Amino acid sequence: MANKTQEVGGIHFPFPFTPYSIQKDFMAELYQVLEAGKIGIFESPTGTGKSLSLICGALSWLRDFEQKKHQEEARLLETGTIPLSDGTEQPPSLSSSCKETPDTPRPAGEPDWVTQYVQKKEERDLVDRLKEEQVRRKKREERLQQIRHNAQLKYAARRARREEEEMERLLRLSREMLAAGAEAEPREQLACGEEELVLAEYESDEEKGAASGVDEDEDDPEEEHVTKIYYCSRTHSQLAQFVREVQRSPFGKDTRLVSLGSRQNLCINEDVKTLGSAQLINDRCMEMQRSKHEKSKAEEEKPKRRRPEHRAACPFYSYEQLHLLRDQVLVGVKDIEQLVALGKEARACPYYGSRFAIPAAQLVVLPYQMLLHAATRRAAGIRLQGQVVLIDEAHNLVDTITGIHSAEVSGAQLCQAHSQLLQYMERYGKRLKAKNLMYIKQLLYLLEKFVTVLGGNIKQNPNTQSLSQTGTELKTINDFLFESQIDNINLFKVRRYCERSMISRKLFGFTERYGTVLAASREQPRLAGFQHFLQSLQPAVTKTPVTPVEEGEAGVPRLASPLMHIESFLAALTTANQDGRVILSRQGSLSQSSLKFLLLNPAVHFAQVVKECRAVVIAGGTMQPVSDFREQLLACAGVEAERVVEFSCGHVIPPDNILPLVVCSGPSSQQLEFTYQKRELPQMMDETGRILCNLCTVVPGGVVCFFPSYEYQRQVYAHWDKSGLLARLAVRKKIFQEPKRANQVEQVLMEYSRCIKCCGQAGGTVTGALLLSVVGGKMSEGINFSDNLGRCVVMVGMPYPNIKSPELQEKMAYLDQTLPRGPGQPPPGKALVENLCMKAVNQSIGRAIRHQKDFASIVLLDQRYARPSILGKLPAWIRDRVEVKATFGLAFAAMRKFHREKSVLS
Repeated sequence: MANKTQEVGGIHFPFPFTPYSIQKDFMAELYQVLEAGKIGIFESPTGTGKSLSLICGALSWLRDFEQKKHQEEARLLETGTIPLSDGTEQPPSLSSSCKETPDTPRPAGEPDWVTQYVQKKEERDLVDRLKEEQVRRKKREERLQQIRHNAQLKYAARRARREEEEMERLLRLSREMLAAGAEAEPREQLACGEEELVLAEYESDEEKGAASGVDEDEDDPEEEHVTKIYYCSRTHSQLAQFVREVQRSPFGKDTRLVSLGSRQNLCINEDVKTLGSAQLINDRCMEMQRSKHEKSKAEEEKPKRRRPEHRAACPFYSYEQLHLLRDQVLVGVKDIEQLVALGKEARACPYYGSRFAIPAAQLVVLPYQMLLHAATRRAAGIRLQGQVVLIDEAHNLVDTITGIHSAEVSGAQLCQAHSQLLQYMERYGKRLKAKNLMYIKQLLYLLEKFVTVLGGNIKQNPNTQSLSQTGTELKTINDFLFESQIDNINLFKVRRYCERSMISRKLFGFTERYGTVLAASREQPRLAGFQHFLQSLQPAVTKTPVTPVEEGEAGVPRLASPLMHIESFLAALTTANQDGRVILSRQGSLSQSSLKFLLLNPAVHFAQVVKECRAVVIAGGTMQPVSDFREQLLACAGVEAERVVEFSCGHVIPPDNILPLVVCSGPSSQQLEFTYQKRELPQMMDETGRILCNLCTVVPGGVVCFFPSYEYQRQVYAHWDKSGLLARLAVRKKIFQEPKRANQVEQVLMEYSRCIKCCGQAGGTVTGALLLSVVGGKMSEGINFSDNLGRCVVMVGMPYPNIKSPELQEKMAYLDQTLPRGPGQPPPGKALVENLCMKAVNQSIGRAIRHQKDFASIVLLDQRYARPSILGKLPAWIRDRVEVKATFGLAFAAMRKFHREKSVLS
């Protein structure tokens, strides 16, 4: 792929091919946003090369930024002075470690000689730090250069790994021999003083270094976090696609990129991976690291003569190998799959190796949750101060932040956690310090009160408890605390105790031990009873054939600690009273009832991101309507309106390659208004069927029809089947329905695609396929209906959210109270409902038109789409071309003409 450098406004943008004009505009605007430290909202329709524009625009800025920084450092090191406040400011190009300047205000009346001395000292300190940073950078570059060009290092690493594996094999054989000897012949009692002659457990210096996690090499100090770009998106597949784009870009060879993921995605320890759930994998990994560290610490503090009990530590957590993996990660751009393969080859953990690479990386690729959740950021070693954040596929950013910071716990989980904690305290109470006992008793009290407020009894089985009162109740945080009678407990201290003591992890190990060892012991009847109780709390499932389990695994339940979920709920209760609500859902039995925290103000969690970062860019294919981002997220986070920049570009397709229509009435002149009251009327469902029958006669290939909900799609399908409309549709198109189960989506799409391809080749009356889909379902996001797969997209009605939902009503009331109402504008709560509807519409109709030569028609079946306030929320490239047709005859004529002309040309 040729590298064609483009110059826009004096800035050079390397690009793999000649970019579209809208891509040039996108890169230039992005560069200016990053340079000026602003917040950008960027919209670029799917098919316009948004990912490449982000990559080349952002990395071009980073290239120039680093160059200016190095030039400034060289000048400072040469002169030994830094700019003063006499008209020239210190440029923002210095790293976060070099931000102190002599401009810092001094106490009034301080003598000049003191000010000058302090100023000179700060200058010397800054120069010293710059020198240290240069040395570190030079060593890192030399190290990476060696790895790039010296294959001997790889061979040496492989040889070291083979030696280590051989050592592990011999050690394992030795242990087996000792175990076999101990079984065959009882150990002989040693004479007095003879025990000192027996070799103690040996641990090499390398193993000690690996266990302690402390760097023994003074020449490899902790690296400064260089200025970098954090790129995040929703799914691992989207992140992998972005990394592939970076690999194909002109920056693919020289960019230090690291992909971050969860332990579930990156773990290479097969014994841990087989645990399945993310929580179990996290717990086991942490336990293995703790085993290694605690063992090393015990050896250092007090050498023991008796051999300690062997505890498993992860063989892939070797400090030396992790640092070698860190350097290999930074050499060449790698996605998650390549990172895992590299970790297996290096016998080093990709999860920890990738985190070690963060400080020196220029581009960090990570999922939403890892960046938007403060505790997860800290755990991953992510520092946002002075950095750049790019959030892609951000159309649902507000909902994503709300979801991440909301929490729900069931009655079954509350009872389970209470029982586990009680048994834990009874078993280890005499070994615990007073503070531990105090906090455990507080947690037990909280759990009991949570169950009581739902109407249950903590001492009874939640599956058999029927609640006298059912329904949903919504409370402010303070009211919930008062009603639960827990307002006298400092939840901030309880939360901190849970975090620092890791009580939920201890509890998980405790219950796991019951499942594998203690429950079977006849000496522990109470524990066996506890095990039976835990099993009784599991939700009943229908008996289905299951795959055989390994011997010894049968009957061992995999019970994750429910206290982890409850910790999230407790943390949510520390939110400010006005920013959240608690929903009490009573559903007949206690086990099915729940407590849910609903975050009303996502800006409180986004504020830290925009405050710390140099610049933040929120990007997506369909960002309209942007008022949600401006009002709910940025304004509430304290971002000044002047700092926000909006950029929206058109599509790369010619104007006549798209035909968006608003159809206000059907073939029998039935007015189209799919409100909750009217949409289930037989005449409305019949009219929808007649419209589709007509459209399918003129549209070649595939037609995708979106319904507001699964239930409505089911009702319409059943009505058409009964009335004969389904048979009429099947004459022209083979009919497919969106499955509810995610694992069936791939198969339906393959059959849909195969049908269209076969019909196009064979001819005949059946000209393609009709796919009945649901807004917000599996087909409305991330699915590519390009070319013949989506020649027409039909929207049946307007997918308004359920206005009777308590959560939505509370959110509307919150916005009405919080946000100002502009002149002539609807209340913020009503605007929210319209925005949620139109975001869903825009995502669905964006499935068609995926490249420059693609063409499609978009049919919006509801006269409400013709309202100016609704049309204004469509993407600009559709809004500018939309036609409102009062009658179906006019709409059908336009459709027939459009597809006839396009079919001839294609």
